[in-house]
Amino acid sequence: MDLDKFISGFAMLFEDTDPGEVTADTDFQELDEWDSLMSLNIIAFAKTGYNVKLTGREIRECRTVKDLYDLVASK
Repeated sequence: MDLDKFISGFAMLFEDTDPGEVTADTDFQELDEWDSLMSLNIIAFAKTGYNVKLTGREIRECRTVKDLYDLVASK
């Protein structure tokens, strides 16, 4: 699994956020577009892109994109 590819795909989930602003250290829950529906998009992103099942609780426990990447990579 490649971190840069993960960040790129993750950034594409956010329509109004410039993908260049999303880095490994980005606190994704602080992005203006963050809401509960984005959590569902992340669940779908992990499932379709990495065949990994995430829960809303696991996502809420992550703060940065790197935290989320590490979670997906660990499964």
